[in-house]
Amino acid sequence: MGRDDLNSVPLCPGWVGNGRSGFEPRVWQRRQGCWHHHANQVRPPYMPEPAYRPYTTKFDIEIDADHLDNVLGPLTSANAKALDEAWDVVQTGLLSWRTQLHLLAADTDARVRSHLSKKQLTGTAVTLLLDQSGSMRGQKMLFSAATADIVHEFLLTLGVSCEVLGFTTSHWRGGRSRNRWKWRFRPHNPGRLNDLLHIIYRSFTDNRVSTGGWVYRQMLRHDLAKENIDGEAIEWAARRLLDHPANRKILIVLSDGAPVDDSTLSENRPTYLTDHLQEVVGHIVSAAQISIASLGISFRPHDFYPQSGYVESPSDMGNALIRLLENILTEG
Repeated sequence: MGRDDLNSVPLCPGWVGNGRSGFEPRVWQRRQGCWHHHANQVRPPYMPEPAYRPYTTKFDIEIDADHLDNVLGPLTSANAKALDEAWDVVQTGLLSWRTQLHLLAADTDARVRSHLSKKQLTGTAVTLLLDQSGSMRGQKMLFSAATADIVHEFLLTLGVSCEVLGFTTSHWRGGRSRNRWKWRFRPHNPGRLNDLLHIIYRSFTDNRVSTGGWVYRQMLRHDLAKENIDGEAIEWAARRLLDHPANRKILIVLSDGAPVDDSTLSENRPTYLTDHLQEVVGHIVSAAQISIASLGISFRPHDFYPQSGYVESPSDMGNALIRLLENILTEG
């Protein structure tokens, strides 16, 4: 399941190591194996900082949520008990909250249908991309799971295609990517230095309006949430969305903060991940094939996205996401 050789058209141009004499301008793309250059190589002062790149993609994983045991291993008895308790909260403890959100979705459904034709709705595809970093544990993840379940159903009822994705890393402290970097004499400015974990909760081909939300149960695993590398996650979600035949495409990122990965940031410039996020979003905006927006949870994402919403409390996520979707769907 490692993605060693991704041949899709890259989103961002930049400078990459050529493995021989330094850095050369070219279109950024992932190649099989590692990005590397000689450890004693000195970049002339007139050369720009190297553009974003992964040190290796060999250990990156894209997986269906139902198969997370294959990556994270089976749950310990303590974690299994904690997962059962968290899921019980989503299913029964949030019953009143879920009922209110269903009512809001029904009212919004009527308003959206009054603005858009059936053809316009069925010609729209929406991707929800959920930050699953360590800071999202607890209430934020509980409400993310419940919100994704109801909003997915709301969009499918409208006739809009919807996909729900999540992103984190497989390990803390860089995982196998960092180990490989160490074995290769720790070259300077190695690029992204952790193992990506991209999760598919509901794909565009899964058109069931209701599944009881069982697939979102995996989102509540205590061993899931780790680091967040947003730029590459958005590139991944955008590639999947561009493959959909819909005329109108919308990508919404739910996150509680800027991208952080200690392993990557300790070996590159401090703004390495945020610079890449801004570059990716900027390219998507200029390409004008996808409308991109974000909902921030205790975090204002307007510095990164052209359109955004914000909530202070996780319990407000559902209402805010449905209102954000209504605004985007009915604009223009």
